[in-house]
Amino acid sequence: MRLSVLLFFFFSCQSDYTPKPKAYLKLSFPEKAYQTLDDERLNYSFSYPNYSNLEIKKNHTFINVNFPDYSGVLHLTYVNLDNNLSENIEQSRSLAYKHNNQADVISEQVFISDNNRVYGMFYDYQGVTATSSQFYLTDSVDHFFRGSFYFNTELNDSILPINSFIKEDIRVLIESLRWK
Repeated sequence: MRLSVLLFFFFSCQSDYTPKPKAYLKLSFPEKAYQTLDDERLNYSFSYPNYSNLEIKKNHTFINVNFPDYSGVLHLTYVNLDNNLSENIEQSRSLAYKHNNQADVISEQVFISDNNRVYGMFYDYQGVTATSSQFYLTDSVDHFFRGSFYFNTELNDSILPINSFIKEDIRVLIESLRWK
């Protein structure tokens, strides 16, 4: 009896095991389509995706672009400059690098649109951080516009495709921003 049990275990363990590669969730994204926020109460306009919704807050200086299907929010803030451009830039930089301990890499990408008088910086995060991207835009004299995107969950491998998808929308917003 013992011999048969021992032989059973010996012969049953002879199959080759091949580990399966990691897989991502199969996600389907909507077609990219945008609409323009052009409210007369605001000192700017920009394009945002049709599959998001806007929430205009206190005194029209705070706007949330909600992505309900992806559990993410782009927080936008507008400030009228009063000879305090460097303070606003430093505050944005400080907030962006607050995530330095968690991020593997924070890359800075300068944005310049001389024709539209829009200048700024885009902070792109890689690694497990609370935010996936932040930016600021200004005309250097009157306007300062800041944005930061957050998921309602920790950034991990399974939401990386969503993160890439929404970063394209943030870039469209940045490139479409116009001062009034």
